[in-house]
Amino acid sequence: MVDEDEARRRFGVSRLARLATVTPQGRPHLVPVTFAASGDTLWTAVDGKPKSSTRLQRLANVGHEPRVSLLVDHYEDDWDRLWWVRADGTARVHETTATGLEALSAKYEQYRAQPPPGPFIEVNLTGWRWWSAN
Repeated sequence: MVDEDEARRRFGVSRLARLATVTPQGRPHLVPVTFAASGDTLWTAVDGKPKSSTRLQRLANVGHEPRVSLLVDHYEDDWDRLWWVRADGTARVHETTATGLEALSAKYEQYRAQPPPGPFIEVNLTGWRWWSAN
């Protein structure tokens, strides 16, 4: 049985999460993000990868409705090894942040070579849910 400490560990070492926000029109919005979590704080950033616009929907969504969820999961054809962890929290946008940049750069070598320009999203994590097949 997976306990909260193990769920948080699995979440923290994952390389990719899906960030769920809500648009001002009330529609769900889901995007993959890189992230770094430390305790009850999580950081993600707008990085330099090509995007259709710098006015990203996720940033507008957080400004409108700060409650967000992030999901990480593991899939294998051996279904006894499946698991997922969801972290819920309240987000806010920062144009720059040394703390967020430091956390992300510590986790991702790519950000040490090419730091994300931002903005950054800080999530104060308030709840955890998880499931594991074993």
